[in-house]
Amino acid sequence: MRRFEFSKSSSNKFWEVDVKGKTLNVTFGKIGTKGQSKPKDFATPEKAKAELEKLIKEKTSKGYVEVSGKTVKEVKSAAGKKANAGGMGKGLSKAKKQVKVAEEDLGKGVKLEMVLVPAGKFMMGSSRSKEDRDDNEVQHEVTLTKPYYMGRYAVTQEQWEAVMENNPSTVKGAALPVTDVSWDDCQDFIKKLNANSSGGYRLPTEAEWEYACKAGTTTAYSFGNKITPKDANYYDSKIDKPVAVGSYKPNLFGLYDMHGNVREWCEDWFGDYPTGAVTDPQGPPIGESRILRGGSFDPNECNARSSTRTYCVPSYPFDFFGFRLARTIR
Repeated sequence: MRRFEFSKSSSNKFWEVDVKGKTLNVTFGKIGTKGQSKPKDFATPEKAKAELEKLIKEKTSKGYVEVSGKTVKEVKSAAGKKANAGGMGKGLSKAKKQVKVAEEDLGKGVKLEMVLVPAGKFMMGSSRSKEDRDDNEVQHEVTLTKPYYMGRYAVTQEQWEAVMENNPSTVKGAALPVTDVSWDDCQDFIKKLNANSSGGYRLPTEAEWEYACKAGTTTAYSFGNKITPKDANYYDSKIDKPVAVGSYKPNLFGLYDMHGNVREWCEDWFGDYPTGAVTDPQGPPIGESRILRGGSFDPNECNARSSTRTYCVPSYPFDFFGFRLARTIR
């Protein structure tokens, strides 16, 4: 059974759809009332399933949010609690909580998944009252005027191999994030990927990375003010090596492993933050070190906070350095 709730409608419309054999059952109505059902028969089960997927795509594009395994009432209640957790950023409390994913075929069955991140405004950095904050996290307002795509996961070793035909990682595994890559190595990967794909791929700016990581929250982490080994792969997890991407719950944007596992290169040079509001910041024009974000399995837990900034010279690779792609919407 696939269920949908129209999240912005005051009338609380919903759809329930499922396929039984060659019959597509569609029930629609309002929460708290008996829905109207319209079953439709097809020549084959495959055609019925195809019509189901078409209906799902149509409804999600019009604001219906897919829900599996729960009633519409249960989902409405859960969504409300989730939206309030950690405090939503400006404009995001009313945003649809659905994830739009674009796929790039890298060949040999290897896919690259990119999640659409909406434009928006947020407070970058951290307040002086935050525990474990650094002085370089001066809080300031940032506006991102354009939506963009962000990698659903850090780039994996099988994705790196599909593009570069080698694997520099110390700990090997197809679903593990690629490691031991410098900022310069990432640029080589991106150049080759763009030459053999639909293009537009790049590293995220530091502002894009933090906005995507926070996903509307204002807490130290996207899941709250505390971190435990069930939340991410960091020092206290005692794993001491990377784990497969997607091993922990995603944030509200549908992005996985934004805290811990591997540090992720960003496009920007490291430098002081501005003290006032900025729009679409690109970082300093020159510098000596490039930004890394997210923390890893190696450092202590405070380095996995949403606002923590780390940096390194662009030519240095380490076994806890990886990266996540961004993509410009053309």
